[in-house]
Amino acid sequence: MTGMTKQRIGNILAKQGILIAFAVFMIGFAIANQRFIAIDNISGVIRSSAILGVMALGVTFVVIGGNFDLSVGSMMSFSTIVVLDLHDKLGPALAIPAMFGLTMALGAFIGFLVGYMKLNSLIVTLGMLSAIHGLTLTWSGGKNMDIADKAGTWFSVFGQGRILGVPVPILIFAGLAIFFTVVLMKTPFGRKVYAVGGNGQAATFSGIPRARIVFLTYVISAFCVATAGLLQASRSLGSQNTVGQGMELQVLAAVILGGASLMGGSGTIFKTVIGVLILGFIQNGLLLMGLAFYVQYVVTWGIIILAVWLDVAAKRGRLWSPTA
Repeated sequence: MTGMTKQRIGNILAKQGILIAFAVFMIGFAIANQRFIAIDNISGVIRSSAILGVMALGVTFVVIGGNFDLSVGSMMSFSTIVVLDLHDKLGPALAIPAMFGLTMALGAFIGFLVGYMKLNSLIVTLGMLSAIHGLTLTWSGGKNMDIADKAGTWFSVFGQGRILGVPVPILIFAGLAIFFTVVLMKTPFGRKVYAVGGNGQAATFSGIPRARIVFLTYVISAFCVATAGLLQASRSLGSQNTVGQGMELQVLAAVILGGASLMGGSGTIFKTVIGVLILGFIQNGLLLMGLAFYVQYVVTWGIIILAVWLDVAAKRGRLWSPTA
């Protein structure tokens, strides 16, 4: 095998390796359990992945813009608890917009700190992860939330309803994915997000309002988290106050698996959707094979490491460091 051939193989593995690995996983799971490729199982996986997927759509904007958002898990817990609590106090028609307003206010605060105050996004969102968790516990009094009249509310339509036989969470996920694809790929705002993430200093010199763009990416992320919280609350009509705990790593894994660079400036909504489905089908396959649910955490960790390695390898054009 010539050096050029090895380099080509290395480039293919670096750029498409995760898709190859996904295909191997899918084939292996299908062989191990025929239920894996059943229509109802596939539909169930996509439906259960919708909440994670909606959150990942917003985080895609943040990552492309060159930043991180580790607060989405605790923010999702907050939005879920708030909408459930306000449902019985105000009714769903007022509870839903109130929850969206409060959640997006948290996102705007994070965007202000990262965008306008120019604080490190990793530190800010890591701190907000704990702060929002504390806020959630304070709001709920440390208790879980349940809707009193579960049988007499239309609120369940978002998480349990169907339109023409298709689960509403899938329709919401698909609709937002299409909308944000247009925003990211076909609007001046989307091009500015890529520019800011690719080279923030050059974007500023080009007249792009870097702080405002970063601020808006966090507002978009918060909107998506609020939507995910709505789906979660509507699906179960009750929730633990830690329902989103740990989801920030799964969301980040899905975004990076989809090809968004940790360095910023690259990624697409479509590939993020693929990343979400990769995680969903791998977790489903592990469960069908009889492995305990906590094995998913180990697999997710391995996938994150693999995704970051492939991301770095794609940048330097080879799988291994030349100095290794």
